[in-house]
Amino acid sequence: MEYHNPVLAVESIEALNIQAAGTYVDATFGGGGHARLILQALGEKGHLFGFDQDEDAQRNALNDPRFTFVPHNFRYLRRFLRLHGSTEVDGILADLGVSSHQLNEAERGFSFRFDTHLDMRMNQQGERNASDILASYTEAELQNMFGTLGEVRNSRTLAQAIVRERQVRPLRSISDLLAILDPLVRGQRNRYLAQVFQALRMEVNDEVGALEEFLEQCLQVLKPGGRLVVIAYHSIEDRLVKNFMKTGKADGQMEQDFYGNISRPFEVITRKAMLPGEVEQKENPRSRSAKMRVAVKL
Repeated sequence: MEYHNPVLAVESIEALNIQAAGTYVDATFGGGGHARLILQALGEKGHLFGFDQDEDAQRNALNDPRFTFVPHNFRYLRRFLRLHGSTEVDGILADLGVSSHQLNEAERGFSFRFDTHLDMRMNQQGERNASDILASYTEAELQNMFGTLGEVRNSRTLAQAIVRERQVRPLRSISDLLAILDPLVRGQRNRYLAQVFQALRMEVNDEVGALEEFLEQCLQVLKPGGRLVVIAYHSIEDRLVKNFMKTGKADGQMEQDFYGNISRPFEVITRKAMLPGEVEQKENPRSRSAKMRVAVKL
């Protein structure tokens, strides 16, 4: 079964500028598509660490002495690299998209195409799922979540409808949520539903918080000359990556010394984000929103 087509596969591997004896991290291992390409470019003395918190991804772990699978969220990058005896690496790749496998596994609850429990946990050991959020968040919290993470235009109306409906019955399944969403759809139905589900998924998995922690640790573990390659699919994530590569801070705040000199920890290679070509977008529609940024640690 096809797990996931790696997005910008050739471009991302070229951007890593892989050294044969180097140490690299695939921070979002998934189906191992990018990882296989990295290993092809590595020599016998090179090594690759693959991070992924999803139990399903562990089944794809590569049988190669140069590869170590780390079954944890990339927000713990530094901790587990040190645990495996590595304090510095030559390159880090992160593809922040949800895998095709996760979207196609009905019971995971990532897609509105299936009627199952409202789950959406990347880590199946996580305590909080989508149903819990819909049941516990205040109207203001729901409005902020849908408006910020999903860019849902009628987020206030949606939040009000959820609070009103949950007083009558618990919202446990995708069909329960769709019954609320369908009367509120603005514009194209699939796009609207995708925005709502995206917001819920990002909140369940604290994707923004995890990305901020991950980026900060990338600066700590990359060697001078080491490369950071990130593929983002959401404007918030892409903005965080862009800010971080420019300033070393996810919020984009410039650090200056006593004399007013600005600290720039990276040389940004991609002044503008790299996008998939027309052929890739046609063959893999889920790549259409991908934006890749590359930076070298100074």
